[in-house]
Amino acid sequence: MNKTDLNATSEKILVLGAGELGLPVLRNLALRAKDVEGTKISVLLRESTVTSDEPVKKLVITEIRNLGINIVTGDLVMSSVDDLASLFAQFDTVVGCTGYAAGINTPMKLAQAALQARIPRYFPWQFGADFDAIGRGSPQDIFDAQIDVRDLLRSQHETEWVIISTGIFMSYLFEPDFGVVDLQNDTVHALGSIDNTMTLTTPDDIGVLTAAIVFTTPRIRNEIVYIAGDTLTYAEVADKLQSALGHPFDCTVWSEEYLIDKLALNPQDMMSKYRAVFAQGRGVAWDKKQTFNERHNIRVTDVAAWINANLAPGSSL
Repeated sequence: MNKTDLNATSEKILVLGAGELGLPVLRNLALRAKDVEGTKISVLLRESTVTSDEPVKKLVITEIRNLGINIVTGDLVMSSVDDLASLFAQFDTVVGCTGYAAGINTPMKLAQAALQARIPRYFPWQFGADFDAIGRGSPQDIFDAQIDVRDLLRSQHETEWVIISTGIFMSYLFEPDFGVVDLQNDTVHALGSIDNTMTLTTPDDIGVLTAAIVFTTPRIRNEIVYIAGDTLTYAEVADKLQSALGHPFDCTVWSEEYLIDKLALNPQDMMSKYRAVFAQGRGVAWDKKQTFNERHNIRVTDVAAWINANLAPGSSL
């Protein structure tokens, strides 16, 4: 990729991971790459994943190969910064899609490897909240580590970086473990206030939009790009559930104080950390009208459509 040409886009792209987000990103990068001469997509996977006999993993590997994507084997957790830098140096763009399962220290290690390799473009795993707006010292300590990554990337000028802020995965809002939507008791538990807002996007839409952002010209660089499937209040979630499912939904408040107290009883509980952050109401929502998808007229799934497709009578689930 010719960095001096702002209309030049990524050509040798490495995606880290092929999970809930990585696979939609790979699908859409491969689709767009067909129209960009000389572009090649690769994915980094563990050797154990590539050789696994598990039916789900075998299906994923088959799909990746059918998409014409090159498979590179490696281990992000076990590899050193030097090892990762040597690997990354073969590419002009690295897109992180590994999530937090790789551990709290892995995002920094990957960023250090990207800078050491002097790759032209780096898309870190920052799909989620606006960590700058949340700030340091929030109930979710992982977010401090993500701010450290941002500070490192901003401190240099060799590698261009792009951060994509997505809000939470839309399905997570309805996960019983998150505790916000209680379908059995027809209740929405608002975190902090019924008027607090949150931004949500499906992984499929994140895949579409990430690929669009990668290949947009003039090239996006050193920028936080906001996307959104929907931005709404907890009260609006209750209204949409009531409309789709045909019976009333209560909306009760779990106050910030209540959630902080609950977290104190189990300080390492990941969901308790997230709930406390959302109750504070900072950095977890932005105006959909100002997003990349709205500016480029890219259709996305909103919460009402997700409920109709997944929860309403006759839906797929």
